[in-house]
Amino acid sequence: MNVEAVKSIYFFEMARTRRTLLQSVISPVISTSLYFIVFGAAVGSRIQEVEGVSYGAFITPGLIMLTLLGQCISNGSFGIYFPKFTGTIYEVLSAPVAMTEILLGYVGAAATKGMIIGFIILLTANLFVDVRIEHPFMMILFFLLTAITFSLFGFMIGIWAGNFEQLNLIPMLVVPPLTFLGGSFYSVSMLPPFWQAVSHLNPVLYLVSGFRWSFYGIADVNPAISLAMITVFLVICLGTLAWIFKTGYRLRN
Repeated sequence: MNVEAVKSIYFFEMARTRRTLLQSVISPVISTSLYFIVFGAAVGSRIQEVEGVSYGAFITPGLIMLTLLGQCISNGSFGIYFPKFTGTIYEVLSAPVAMTEILLGYVGAAATKGMIIGFIILLTANLFVDVRIEHPFMMILFFLLTAITFSLFGFMIGIWAGNFEQLNLIPMLVVPPLTFLGGSFYSVSMLPPFWQAVSHLNPVLYLVSGFRWSFYGIADVNPAISLAMITVFLVICLGTLAWIFKTGYRLRN
């Protein structure tokens, strides 16, 4: 394992975040704060509580998960696509660095950036609502597994994308609807039976439900099933990347 190579890629990506602080950190935090203001004031005034939790506090895990998924996918995909776009990826490929080391560097940085923003939003949420965490260990576990899994997913998108349109296709058109319809702003128990069944086909539901359970002890899905699902997603991403690398795919346009 070339630890220095992994560290170099990792710290280079983290330095890029510091150079684009407004776009990388401040913008998503402000956007999420607006969700609290709009949903908390407009919807929260009509829905006082959901399963014994104030509406503003209820949507907090969903908002954190919404931001975490988006940031991890975006950072994971852009981090590897931009060197392909500029041609600097050849400098990495010509160095004595294995594909797994490239993966660790880029995915590690993407997951770290996503988690940092998620924790900032968690702290910001306390300015608007009373947030409690009943199962802190499980919260961190769900947080970490989700960040790593979707950073890997973003890395795969960056490998596949041949242009900026393809790069933004899944993060912009697929992930947000799945997140909004995955119980981020409501409990699926509020839905008619048919739509409850349909909601269980949405993989994001399991992430949001398990994450919310770690906060308040309430969930739409058994937390063990949620944990199993995120583990399955992680294994699928790792298996897919292993197959990509095994087939001799190279990080070039």
